[in-house]
Amino acid sequence: MTEQDQPDAEAQESENDPLESWEEGSAFGVSDDSDPVCETPVDEWIEGLDIESTGQVPIPPKLVDQVIGQEAASIVVRKASEQRRHMIMVGEPGTGKSMLARSMTEFLPPEQLEDILVYRNLEDENEPKVRTVPAGRGSRLIAERRAHVRQQRERTNRTLLFIALVVGAALLLATISSGEILTFIFGSFILVFGYFFLRTRLTAGDESNIPKLLIKHERSDEPPFIDATGTLAGALLGDVRHDPFQSGADLATPAHERVEPGAVHRANKGVLYIDEIRMLRMEEQQALLVAMQERELSISGRSERSSGALTKSEPVPTDFILVAAGNLDSIQNMHPALRSRIRGYGYEVYVNTDMKDTERNRRRLIRFIAQEVGNEMSKGTGKPIPHFDKQAISLVLKEAQRRSGRRGKLSLRLRELGGLVRIAGDLAAEESSPLTHSKHVVRARAIAKPLEQQVADRYLERQSEYAMLVNEGTRVGRVNGLAVLGADTGLSDYSGVVLPVEAMVTPTQGRSGQVIATGGLSDLAKESVTNISAVVKKLTGKDIRDFDLHVQFPGTHNVDGDSASITMATAIISAFEGVPIDQNLAMTGSLTVRGEVLPIGGVSAKIEAAAKSGIKRVVIPRSNLNDVLIDEKYESQVEILAVDSLDEVLEHALVGKEEKVSLVERLAQVIDTISTGTDKQPSA
Repeated sequence: MTEQDQPDAEAQESENDPLESWEEGSAFGVSDDSDPVCETPVDEWIEGLDIESTGQVPIPPKLVDQVIGQEAASIVVRKASEQRRHMIMVGEPGTGKSMLARSMTEFLPPEQLEDILVYRNLEDENEPKVRTVPAGRGSRLIAERRAHVRQQRERTNRTLLFIALVVGAALLLATISSGEILTFIFGSFILVFGYFFLRTRLTAGDESNIPKLLIKHERSDEPPFIDATGTLAGALLGDVRHDPFQSGADLATPAHERVEPGAVHRANKGVLYIDEIRMLRMEEQQALLVAMQERELSISGRSERSSGALTKSEPVPTDFILVAAGNLDSIQNMHPALRSRIRGYGYEVYVNTDMKDTERNRRRLIRFIAQEVGNEMSKGTGKPIPHFDKQAISLVLKEAQRRSGRRGKLSLRLRELGGLVRIAGDLAAEESSPLTHSKHVVRARAIAKPLEQQVADRYLERQSEYAMLVNEGTRVGRVNGLAVLGADTGLSDYSGVVLPVEAMVTPTQGRSGQVIATGGLSDLAKESVTNISAVVKKLTGKDIRDFDLHVQFPGTHNVDGDSASITMATAIISAFEGVPIDQNLAMTGSLTVRGEVLPIGGVSAKIEAAAKSGIKRVVIPRSNLNDVLIDEKYESQVEILAVDSLDEVLEHALVGKEEKVSLVERLAQVIDTISTGTDKQPSA
């Protein structure tokens, strides 16, 4: 082949690569995010694929290439494995952290694996000796030692038996010549007792001299991956078992046989993965740091009341790569020296929670579905789930769009998405269906509701049963706000609820006015109420020191965040001015002290909650307009009103003519004045 023909051959090879052709160019190990967002609806786009089911989708052989949407992290994983660097991975649960950590073992050399043996120390019983041998050699050494002990024991037994027979023959001859039967009986008893006593004494110490195989590997084994998440000190750092026969002299268990390895020792020459590392106590993190720095750690008893507390082995190898994972709070609460060690000699990676909704990434999500089906088929338990057809794939992709909470994005909370895939597959397998169809995915969505969504649905049902929700007519000082449950769980996009807010203004009784808020508000929500009082004072011109502001969230508990700011401000202004509010309208949005409306989270779930409650109009921040991804069945049930400032909110919410027009115009002038002033401040 000539040099001129070589590029053509490489191009032909690339075209024949199923992974390359499936994803229109390999992106494994490449953090290129320059592809444009796919504007084609999923239902139309899916029809253009040249597959009939996920069974035709190729799956990459390496685990690191199977991780979806974490290309930058994949690069770091490869480099960290090659250079044996420690890592910190930060991100939400279910985004592929453990999978990335597990993939590091694919780049580690298996020929470096070692067996670790612990021997009896005849000089100091409480300090067992530690030795390392190549993988697979440890089992053979112990087998050889056992065979040697067995041979030695057999020789000892033969010798004792020969001596016993000689003595017995002499005793028999003496009895025949003397005729003393009692002497023969007594002598035989002594002979038998002495035989067994000597055999026991001479062979008692043989087994105790056999070493214990602390860490065992085979030559064909892959480097170990040890998940030490949530382990206690003994399981993490090793321990020495208590000997119940410690006072029994010859019955006592030798110290080296009671030594148990920890996760740091079992991860030698491999990867040690610890999620939520902040759950470890500081002394355990300190010991972990020592194991990382010294690459060896002695095993000692962890219980002060145990006989194992007296035992401390020689240092045991701990040459592992540490992958510490968690959220930002977990990392901030790490031992400073431990984190400094990782930062100085390793990498810190923040994993993605979503990715661009491009054609390539849609194909990657389809590959993810195929991988989940393949994993279920290979696990060997239960019924295997069938592959997904085009329509079922389409619904899963739509769910990924919805769960991202942003238009033009796809969710990377793949553990949750994988749960939907498995439930849908289980439903199809129950029917003995050859493929998983769209009806199975629809049923799975109803079954696999997050707990937060179930609680939210139950809350909306209770509001309806007890007539707690007002969705028609007008009222002064009452607004239907919108909120989500479980804002810190990552599942708030599915748990929208209607949050009624009522405000009342009363004159003070000879003292300065107060803001009184009830309904289980968090500190952030209470601060939001205080800020709103300043906004009301500025925008209405009323001196709130002459009034008490009562703000109540009836029938609600644990109100968090500031997304109800415009709701509370609207209720308070309505109460001050006596202008009624349309009750067939709900709203959500954060409010600055200048009267500007800022974006909030969970907007799709909040809109759907309003639609479920029979509310026809919803006010949201204009900046959230592209984040609206509500279910198709709710699109015709609710009108979405996007706003930028508080005066626009009141324009939609207030009812009346002269009072409303006068108030809105007055507020608009004040907001414009603030926005165009020379001392303009950046928005929150």
